[in-house]
Amino acid sequence: MATRSTRPGMGAIPYPGGVTFRVWAPFAGSVSAAGAFNGGSPTASPLAPEGDGHWSADVPGAAVGHDYRFVIDGGRWRIDPRARQVTHSSGVGIVADPEFDWRSNDFAMPPWDELVIYQMHPGTFPDRPVGPDQEFDAIIGDLDYLVELGVNAIQLLPTGEFFGDLSWGYNPANIFAVESSYGGPKGLKRLVDAAHGKGLAVFLDLVYNHLGPQDLGASVWQFDGWFRTHDGDEMGGIYFYNDWRARTPWGHKNRPDYGRPEVRSFLRDNALMWLEEYRVDGLRFDMSCYIRNVDARDDVPPDDPTNLDGWGWNLLRWISDEIDAHEPWKITLAEDMRRNHAVTRPTSEGGAGIDSQWDDLFVHTVRAALATPRDEDRDLGAVQGAVEHRYGGDPFRRVVYTESHDEVATKNGKRRLTEDIHPGQADSWYAKKRSTLGAALVMTSPGIPMIFQGQEILEWLPFDDDHYMDWDKYDEGRFRGIYHLYRDLIRLRRNWSDRTRGLRGRHVNVFHRNDRDKVLAFHRWQDGGPGDDVVVVANFGDRGYQGYTIGLPRPGPWHVRFNSDWQGYDGAFGDFPSDGTTAEPGGRDGLPCRADVGVGPYSAIILSQ
Repeated sequence: MATRSTRPGMGAIPYPGGVTFRVWAPFAGSVSAAGAFNGGSPTASPLAPEGDGHWSADVPGAAVGHDYRFVIDGGRWRIDPRARQVTHSSGVGIVADPEFDWRSNDFAMPPWDELVIYQMHPGTFPDRPVGPDQEFDAIIGDLDYLVELGVNAIQLLPTGEFFGDLSWGYNPANIFAVESSYGGPKGLKRLVDAAHGKGLAVFLDLVYNHLGPQDLGASVWQFDGWFRTHDGDEMGGIYFYNDWRARTPWGHKNRPDYGRPEVRSFLRDNALMWLEEYRVDGLRFDMSCYIRNVDARDDVPPDDPTNLDGWGWNLLRWISDEIDAHEPWKITLAEDMRRNHAVTRPTSEGGAGIDSQWDDLFVHTVRAALATPRDEDRDLGAVQGAVEHRYGGDPFRRVVYTESHDEVATKNGKRRLTEDIHPGQADSWYAKKRSTLGAALVMTSPGIPMIFQGQEILEWLPFDDDHYMDWDKYDEGRFRGIYHLYRDLIRLRRNWSDRTRGLRGRHVNVFHRNDRDKVLAFHRWQDGGPGDDVVVVANFGDRGYQGYTIGLPRPGPWHVRFNSDWQGYDGAFGDFPSDGTTAEPGGRDGLPCRADVGVGPYSAIILSQ
């Protein structure tokens, strides 16, 4: 007769001399653990029922590194849904070693108003093809490149174990395990540790709006038995909704059942695992709109059944509250893409409590303005709205960008911004000028700026999981000047020289909009004054101006800290003269002073005192 364990924890928990196994299987008649510790016997290591649908046992002789699976009712072999390591998504679980020799123990999360995020795909970012299981280690070798660029946070596309070895990661099969082809749990911990040693935060992308759809049958799909609806339709069982609520854009039956407390705990525990055991600094929730609502809709009453009885919403709130209570300096991000202000509203005010969300208004508006072929068709009013947009009055509740994995993938019918601007000639003057104008808007608009891998070296190949980033664009020096442009923008955004504090500030005033000549100017500040007030002039037209008159908030000398038309960034740029200026009394644009500035075609300049 099996004896249930008194040790806490779910999954496989090593202890001196053995391993505790615990699993949730409420419809099972029997559960056993089978693996290297008992010759793979389906009956030698039975688990005892705990009375609440859980089964457990302490198994002497089991140890770290042993493979294992659970055997349900004597014949249903399943990977542990909470396995921390697997051989592959349809293979077996491995008792993972919880110990790790952390070296970087004094890392401090950058202030949120200083964050600059670099989104990367672990499988294609490294600067060379690498062997199996070496992707994380290869990224470690490229961290100095990111440090020099000036970003201070890397956001990894999902790293949970997925089907096959090539994937974006948005088809998770084993959400507690780290993708084996990337380097598994130790590899991810080495990357986080090394990044922290370089001053870089690490964010992970989590996929809770659906699971799979591939390879779920080896683990969570019908985990403890068959399940059919009244009309005979085969459904997913205890981890999934088993009716119309199961449908998602990524499969018709693979939405987790947020209404089950055990499933909510499963997802909540997963989120906290990355923060606590892997020491990651932030989490991004993929397409949270499909956690909130079956069809990602906002235009329905709160009691509409498509809102999943509020359980998905409560899951997000629970995770947010747990993080805020224990590690409030760590950040949560949502890809909601529905401009839902409640997503980033504090839970005390009825919101989901997520700290910031990707701003689809910014990316789609700015890309449209930059890609529009004719200057007269550019909508500067829309661009002004994108610069000013914020959620709940807080500028840091949004992430601003012009490229992400979704926006640059042919699989999604998208392409790189440079290709959008000048199809087939992404290295043309037009593509370089207008894409770098977009970079200036990203780094100077209120919010948390983000760039996607390769954007800083004018990568124009679309993103996919089957080819590496084209590092020759940097290594051969052809677009190293574009890299320096991004580096200079990021340093100004982070106020490295204490001359542009306003770019970290909360305030913006778009004080000048010339719809005819396509010039926009805005003021950024935190407290105001020299070193704080920043003015950005963005020219969306192909004509330069040697003496363009704008208002300025303070009198006296103003210095040009950045000119995107500088020839040092690219030999084809015009080096349009954009020297410092002196603001004189005599109001303009609603500001107390005025001055003339020089700004090149499709260029941005940044001024401060």
